[in-house]
Amino acid sequence: MKSHQSPQTMKPATAAKKLGVYLPATPAEFQEGVVSRAELNTLQADPPQWLLELRRDGPHPRPVVAAKLGVSIAGLARGGVTEALTTEQIEALKQNRPEWLEKERATQAEVRKEAARIKKRDTERAEAAEQSHGPRP
Repeated sequence: MKSHQSPQTMKPATAAKKLGVYLPATPAEFQEGVVSRAELNTLQADPPQWLLELRRDGPHPRPVVAAKLGVSIAGLARGGVTEALTTEQIEALKQNRPEWLEKERATQAEVRKEAARIKKRDTERAEAAEQSHGPRP
């Protein structure tokens, strides 16, 4: 007996997240349907015009906005940014350099620095343990 596997599908919100776009800005047919894994792969490999424009101009979802500004999503919220922003709005923030943005960028830089320090420490500990105990069987 053969089993017929149905194609793996996802909700539009999941597909939008994987594509890095703001769901309410996508076309209605995208928002109202389901997206198969094959369709998602096609959208990623050969994006249609609407996807190219959304990625270029926005509005962008908060994770993309945070990445473009070099801050965390929580940092955006602390700065009062709770909505999707266009590329133009993001560039204006970069030019104006509000105090909250400078503070959040500094915080993010410290977080990255601390993460790198911990990673280095853990690597050194693992190497020291391996040298003192010999290779594990």
